[in-house]
Amino acid sequence: MEDTLFTKIVKGEIPCYKIAEDENFFAFLDISPIAKGHTLVITKLQNDYIFDLPDELLGNMMIFAKKVAAGIKKAFPCNRVGVAVIGIDVPHNHIHLVPINGVGDLNFKAERLQLSQDEFKEIAAKISAAVEL
Repeated sequence: MEDTLFTKIVKGEIPCYKIAEDENFFAFLDISPIAKGHTLVITKLQNDYIFDLPDELLGNMMIFAKKVAAGIKKAFPCNRVGVAVIGIDVPHNHIHLVPINGVGDLNFKAERLQLSQDEFKEIAAKISAAVEL
């Protein structure tokens, strides 16, 4: 099986704005965010469909995502950190974590933010510093 874009990110072959990682999971900023702080959580195991993951790995992925979400909420105060699993664009399971203040803020059809490299670096550093693994 050919490596996905996300597997290449985990391997360091493609750069990213990393937030956190452990032996099984990796979190990084979405480069086409719908809000500042929009983060992706993936398994290091390459797998297309999140609900095909073994139960224990899926459960641990949600626990990892919960810790990342807490960091996002500290770094970008909001009512909630919205969670979405869409899984269409990249054939590698991933969870979107997006700081939101209302249900309309979790709109993937909305125009995406255009951020500079410096803005991405600043956002990643702010969230990463707030994540407690």
